[in-house]
Amino acid sequence: MKQLLLTTAVAACIGLSTNAVAHQDGHDSNMSFSSDSCNLEFNNTLSITPDTVNIKAASGEVVIDQDGNLQINGEAQSLSAADQTLLARYSSDVRGQVPQVAEIAMEGVALAGVALSEVGNAFGLKNMDTMEQMMSEIGNEIHAAFYDGGTFIMDQGRFDNIGDTFDSKFDQQMEQAMEEMIMESIGSLLITLGSEMLSSGGDMSEFEQRMERMGEQIEEKVELQAKNIEQRADQMCFDFKDLAMQEDELQARIPALANYDVFKVETKKSSI
Repeated sequence: MKQLLLTTAVAACIGLSTNAVAHQDGHDSNMSFSSDSCNLEFNNTLSITPDTVNIKAASGEVVIDQDGNLQINGEAQSLSAADQTLLARYSSDVRGQVPQVAEIAMEGVALAGVALSEVGNAFGLKNMDTMEQMMSEIGNEIHAAFYDGGTFIMDQGRFDNIGDTFDSKFDQQMEQAMEEMIMESIGSLLITLGSEMLSSGGDMSEFEQRMERMGEQIEEKVELQAKNIEQRADQMCFDFKDLAMQEDELQARIPALANYDVFKVETKKSSI
């Protein structure tokens, strides 16, 4: 029961971040993000520095700086004042909004750590260092997958690395870490369970209900933060939809940008 509760708590929290991050959609060069309210397809390679937005595609590379200046394959483009204003807004929005992908993923991992601590405290578990270290490593690897120095990068290879990180760290190491923690804490765990059984007068039905209430209390402690992460993921998807619309407008005004789109978003239709 303890192991099930622990696994469920961690998986639920990490699931929030992975669902908000990305998955491959069956095409060789496209990825997609998803939330409860919209789907986002991501194309090409996007690099973000504090001053520029770089888009690499098969046809070359686009660089847009914070003032709306545009270079295509190293050649500066002559723009109207209106086009430059739109590019400056696009550059600012991309630099401000897109790195939230990494922030939300890392918040999901941090929340999973909170869930681990709550379960450990509830059952009097000891030596949770291994679990905490593993969660810290997952967070560090997610950060490394998105950032190269001060540059934020999104491309297929990096998303594949994120998927591999969760597969190897969560699926392969979580069970082993939990088993080690249980063995090291078996004495305190038995004492906790024995105390709970005594408090319920040896009634197994009452004991099960007490365990369920304990799980519900832990869930309540992390539920609000989990909902906040979900809401941020939904808002992020809508922000990306706005970026997709900005791209459409820019490509209509500057045809040379036609092959350098990054975002394509479709709102999910609600089912009745």
